[in-house]
Amino acid sequence: MPDKIDFKAMCAKFDVTPRTLRHYEYIELLFPERVGRARFYGPRDIARMTLIMRGRKFGFSLEEIRQWLELYDADPEGRTQMQAWIELANGQLDELAERRRDLDEAIAELTRLRDRVQSELTTKA
Repeated sequence: MPDKIDFKAMCAKFDVTPRTLRHYEYIELLFPERVGRARFYGPRDIARMTLIMRGRKFGFSLEEIRQWLELYDADPEGRTQMQAWIELANGQLDELAERRRDLDEAIAELTRLRDRVQSELTTKA
């Protein structure tokens, strides 16, 4: 099986725990070949895992990732998948921008509070 990697190598390649990898299989994101109790991942599973990890990095839910990956099987040309990706990306970009605004507000408020307390401490010294 020269183009396949085993379970342990897959975990190492993507820096995930065995539990995570088994969960991705359980929810049908990955479909390794089984030989006895061993699992082997081919190029398709490695590509899917790359997309899963990228999706997680961008904050997509596993369900969103699963649905998006299923579109590839339904439309091998990828047009439906690409359109779905654009829609998901637009939604996620909006959410990330909102989180950034919330973080900017929290940083500004914490900075003001710290500066006020620092000023009071300096005045009393």
